[in-house]
Amino acid sequence: MAVNLKGRSFLKLLDFTPREIRYLLDLSRDLKRAKYAGVEQKTMEGKNVVLLFQKDSTRTRCAFEVGALDQGAHVTYLGPSGSQFGKKESVEDSAKVLGRMYDAIQFRGYKQSDVEALAKYSGVPVYNGLTDEFHPTQILADFLTVEEHLGYLKGRKLVFAGDARNNMGNSLMVGAAKMGMHFVAAAPKDLWPDVALVNQCKEIAKETGAKIEMCDDMLKACKDADVIYTDVWVSMGEPEEVWASRIKDLKPFQVNMAAIKVAKSEVIFMHCLPAFHDLNTEVAQDVHKKFGLTEMEVTNEVFNSKHSVVFEEAENRLHTIKAVMVATIGK
Repeated sequence: MAVNLKGRSFLKLLDFTPREIRYLLDLSRDLKRAKYAGVEQKTMEGKNVVLLFQKDSTRTRCAFEVGALDQGAHVTYLGPSGSQFGKKESVEDSAKVLGRMYDAIQFRGYKQSDVEALAKYSGVPVYNGLTDEFHPTQILADFLTVEEHLGYLKGRKLVFAGDARNNMGNSLMVGAAKMGMHFVAAAPKDLWPDVALVNQCKEIAKETGAKIEMCDDMLKACKDADVIYTDVWVSMGEPEEVWASRIKDLKPFQVNMAAIKVAKSEVIFMHCLPAFHDLNTEVAQDVHKKFGLTEMEVTNEVFNSKHSVVFEEAENRLHTIKAVMVATIGK
């Protein structure tokens, strides 16, 4: 039976079967090849997509805008101060208004409950561009990148180093469980993912052959890894006061060459970006003044090494986000 995702929202990977995720990855690959070959067919002509952002973004916004335009759709961007969403107008009322004007809604913000409510009340497909709990479009890009460099997903060992309770830790664990991978959270015990979500992923793993592990020893976790992945130590929207404690907790889980050396020789390094690997940002300069760090979650040596695939990964946001739109609202 063919996979049909028409009219579906894309809120979290838990909502999708491994077969449906495989379909989206294969469609992403095909759309990427078509774009490179100059033979892409427009399947979203006449469609209108609204991008609703509570949190600023580079990759997510650009990927949705370029992806929609490549496919012939029109895009409206509503930034953090660009609408009354959640301020003078409730999420439910905003959803009902936007659903009458647009064919699809992208939401990037804080609460998972907000993106779920948009999907419930708008009557059109809603795409999760990031919430505090999940970042599903990023995982599609990550997995497409893994396949491009390593050939396949099943059985591959993916280590997520850092705050494993965040949206990336959660989403990579769910994605790995769905696709039969070996997921390891390398983090202090109090920064491991929520127990209920871990148990849910372990139940999924029983069906897919995946393996889900937690480890508080960075080098042990990274031994024989195929992929080492990390993210910023403090997420967007978190208070400045958490920096000191987060640095203290996560410094032992920095991705450096010692971690790369215990992994497989063909290991790839991944990061959803932006990354604090040098002092060339305002945030990094501020942290350097306060804490003396010149690098944070990843060293500059690793970030710029032959193992790093972060910019291919960033490009793949375009192709995978485009696939989600084509699969759900394309002709």
